[in-house]
Amino acid sequence: MFGGGSLAILRGAGGLIRSNEQRDLFNEALVSLAPGNGLAIVEETESGAKDPPSKVLAEAIRAAGGQVRRFEAPRQDALAAWIEQRARERSIRLAGGAARELATRIGGFVREGDVERQQQGRIAVMELEKLALRHAEDEPVTVDDVQALVAEAVPGSTWAFVDAIGMRQRVRAVELLERLIEDKPAPVLLAVLHRRLRELIEVQDRLERGESPGSLVRSMRLVPFRAETLARQARAWTGPELDAALEGLVELDALVKGVGGRRSTDARDRLAFDLWITDRVAPA
Repeated sequence: MFGGGSLAILRGAGGLIRSNEQRDLFNEALVSLAPGNGLAIVEETESGAKDPPSKVLAEAIRAAGGQVRRFEAPRQDALAAWIEQRARERSIRLAGGAARELATRIGGFVREGDVERQQQGRIAVMELEKLALRHAEDEPVTVDDVQALVAEAVPGSTWAFVDAIGMRQRVRAVELLERLIEDKPAPVLLAVLHRRLRELIEVQDRLERGESPGSLVRSMRLVPFRAETLARQARAWTGPELDAALEGLVELDALVKGVGGRRSTDARDRLAFDLWITDRVAPA
């Protein structure tokens, strides 16, 4: 790191070995890497995948004397154990529950797949080292310390938000809205809400005409889990309630976009969303 060599990080290398000629050139480049220099090839895979995304690429790296290693982004309960391991590496003592509290405060227990997790590990380590500065070596970091010194950084999930709307869970929906509205433009949230309400109206209509949740997989081209989720949410509404929610969403859209000369602010948008959830979404 502090010598005269260079470290290069390469992503998307799979496209460099699609033909035999490209593969030969790539292998030559690997073996010609001068001592004192480093090359890190990073490839992302689907969650849970155990094999490298390209076996040919992995074999070429091993043949050149390199290592192929898998780094899994920890999620949910695994993040607490991962934090405990990082703490031991740094000789930071954690009291019982401290790792879990830290994982919770940085969003480790958010289950939805649309959540950005790339920085969670880095944030966890930074917070660990910050907590260690406030304690002597023989004093463990407690749950109270984490609550007092670590700011909540729970990421918002658009999927969870629209699901809360679909299930008419006012408190949950408002809580998720607060996390989302800082980063997601109001028109984006309106678009996903409009799509969900239209889906629920169609699903409810199909169910009333005798279709089963299983048949929605074919008629609406849905995966089974999504078909069952939409059917369960549609049963939580009446037809007039869905119509009223959609009508209120149109009014909310006009307010956010300033139709009719009405000026909008972030605070007003947040209040308008909250009132729509309370008046049109929450069960009577």
